[in-house]
Amino acid sequence: MQKIINSPKKQKELNFLIIVSVLILALLVISPEATANSNPEFSGSPEMGSVSEQVDTKNQEETGDSEDILTSYEKPETLQKISQYINMIYTAGGIGAVALFLLAYLRTTSGDSGLAKNPVGNSLRYLNPLKILKTEGSEKTDQEKLEARKLRFLTAVPVLSITLAELLIFSGRMGAAVWIHICTLIALSLSNIVLKDPEIHKIYQAFMLLPILRLINLSMPIFYDTTLYTFIFIYGPLAIPVVVIVLHQRDSLEQMGITLKHVVPYMFLSVPLGFVIGLGEYLTIKTGYLIPDLTFTNMFKLIIVMVFFVGLIEELIFRSILQTRLKNALGMWEALLITSFMFGLMHSGYGTIQEILYTGFVGFIMGLAFYKTKSLPFIAVLHGFVNVFLFGILPHQLSLWPGF
Repeated sequence: MQKIINSPKKQKELNFLIIVSVLILALLVISPEATANSNPEFSGSPEMGSVSEQVDTKNQEETGDSEDILTSYEKPETLQKISQYINMIYTAGGIGAVALFLLAYLRTTSGDSGLAKNPVGNSLRYLNPLKILKTEGSEKTDQEKLEARKLRFLTAVPVLSITLAELLIFSGRMGAAVWIHICTLIALSLSNIVLKDPEIHKIYQAFMLLPILRLINLSMPIFYDTTLYTFIFIYGPLAIPVVVIVLHQRDSLEQMGITLKHVVPYMFLSVPLGFVIGLGEYLTIKTGYLIPDLTFTNMFKLIIVMVFFVGLIEELIFRSILQTRLKNALGMWEALLITSFMFGLMHSGYGTIQEILYTGFVGFIMGLAFYKTKSLPFIAVLHGFVNVFLFGILPHQLSLWPGF
């Protein structure tokens, strides 16, 4: 049974909890320790690029050093321990902030029926300019068109906000981008007070995952010299809000593509397709490698991280949740265009327009494949092997060829 929020004081407490939890995450992002690790040049996330790996690799080749690549400078042992403890505190705080945020949001959304009785909320509903266009004598078809325009308008709001933040990251204005993502997250979480359409609530829940992804990416400290392990600390905590929103969306497993139908042929198909897409992306941005060599152990680690952490979580966000929700509301083609646009834009940290365009195109292909196959395992493994080739096999093999 749903809990009803029938007290303005209770509503204020929930709103305060939402804002505080997001601001905690903001402080983690802009803290000196996190800022040093949040620069796009020092991030190991696919969305942010891995320029540091390229720089270190080139320096290593020039000096002839065969040791493992290090991403941090040498510190005295005492300072290293202190820094490690600080990083652990920041990590726990970041995960706690996300958990508080989700708890507050779900408690707020569970009280929609009670909020509908709130006269303040009802009065705010009529501030929507699209509702003023309705007339008492309008026909059913006109009302449907009006509702469709309203839905597109409300969908465009988070798209434009996230786009602005990512363009600021693209231009190097990290601080402003972080605050726009934070404001977007707060606005989406509080929108259910004003907007009463359940479909809009679910669309906004899906869009909330994008600023959460970016903020966790920026606020997560680096614990290991090996950049590959950073993915675990980014996508592991990110699985928490993803699972919570998946449960809250209440879509069927079939709608989300969670099925083992034709999984064996799809697995075999994902490897050559991953090579083709990965080769195209490598020629676009010339990434460095995330593993020192192509031994079985290192390749196994790379495949596990890229398939079960990066590929699975990102495809759950973009395809199973966001694309599915937009398809139900706007139709297939609009959903594909919006989702692929956002997918490409979330790669703005590489700093090249070619990468944004290429990953946007790849996002469209993956979205179309997801729509046709209805198979999340296929798309997740395909995404994972794109990264396996991009960050593992191709940098090692093609670097031996002249011109690469």
